[in-house]
Amino acid sequence: MNETDDQPRLSKRMSELGLCSRREAEQWILNGWVRVDGRIVDVLGTRIRREATIEIDPRARAQQDELVTVILNKPIGYVSGQAEDGYEPATVLIRPENRWSGDDSGKRFDLKHLQGLAPAGRLDIDSTGLMVYTQDGRIAKQLIGGNDIEKEYLVRVQGVLSDEGLARLRYGLTLDGVKLKPARVAWQNEDQLRFGLREGRKRQIRRMCEIVGLKVVGLKRIRTGRVMLGALPVGQWRYLRADEGF
Repeated sequence: MNETDDQPRLSKRMSELGLCSRREAEQWILNGWVRVDGRIVDVLGTRIRREATIEIDPRARAQQDELVTVILNKPIGYVSGQAEDGYEPATVLIRPENRWSGDDSGKRFDLKHLQGLAPAGRLDIDSTGLMVYTQDGRIAKQLIGGNDIEKEYLVRVQGVLSDEGLARLRYGLTLDGVKLKPARVAWQNEDQLRFGLREGRKRQIRRMCEIVGLKVVGLKRIRTGRVMLGALPVGQWRYLRADEGF
């Protein structure tokens, strides 16, 4: 039986509602922590009515509250995901001695915070700035699930940019046969542009600049949604505070 709109799998419906990630949902179901219309459902693959009432056991919420999200100022020369081509993943920097002294989250470091910590997005090896790593499937989905969250970059460039070229950067370029969404682009100073993007195609800013005759010589992400890089030093990290959200 194919999954239908009116009878989705319970785990998918929980994820759609933003209750948790699909993986979390499956674990909660197996633990007997999910009730549908008042009855415990502990069998994976169970289909439910879209309008069914889903209740979550407080134990699941307590487990979810223990999940951490880390903000790292990634240096150049580290890959944001898995190790590749001899380059180290930036996660090797997330260790106690690299924690920023200005971290005011109130969290105590625990080795279990490194388990299942995954990148929520990517940043090129030759770029620096804000990277998000999280154990929380809800945050991962929010940042990489096409939810239109703006990311902001400072981009140092070489070359001459005409008014027409600037207008094309804002809207009018196509990459890989796909028209790009409108972007916020403005001069930050005489050799640096500020970009605001709501999509993240591979090496997008570098390729956009190339099309209009610019060469990118430095790229730094300074914001993801409402979370700022701020004064976080290169190569250091901090926990996302309880009062922060993307």
